[in-house]
Amino acid sequence: MGKLTTHVLDTAHGCPGAGIRIELYALGGEARRALKTVVTNHDGRCDAPLLEGEAFTNGEYELVFHAGDYFARAGVALPEPRFVDRVVLRFGIADCAAHYHVPLLVSPWAYSTYRGS
Repeated sequence: MGKLTTHVLDTAHGCPGAGIRIELYALGGEARRALKTVVTNHDGRCDAPLLEGEAFTNGEYELVFHAGDYFARAGVALPEPRFVDRVVLRFGIADCAAHYHVPLLVSPWAYSTYRGS
């Protein structure tokens, strides 16, 4: 059975992104429906899949990572406005029987993502 997972790596400090707020939305046309809000654990991961079972369906989704707040709490000197603040990743689920892992690698100045396993 398929599922959606994520994790965050702080590439500026070389450690997991612990304590980062993540919001998950389902997208449909112009509509955006909130599904879940979680906070990453000490390993930069969520304690459970973001979606699985009957809740995991084909469609378009959005993850919003509150990275700027994380770096501010870590004592990083950030400009105002922050260069990287909320990282918004929009992606599609085409096969609800597969595992979609959407990690975030982030610093105060850059981020990247990929479909992991």
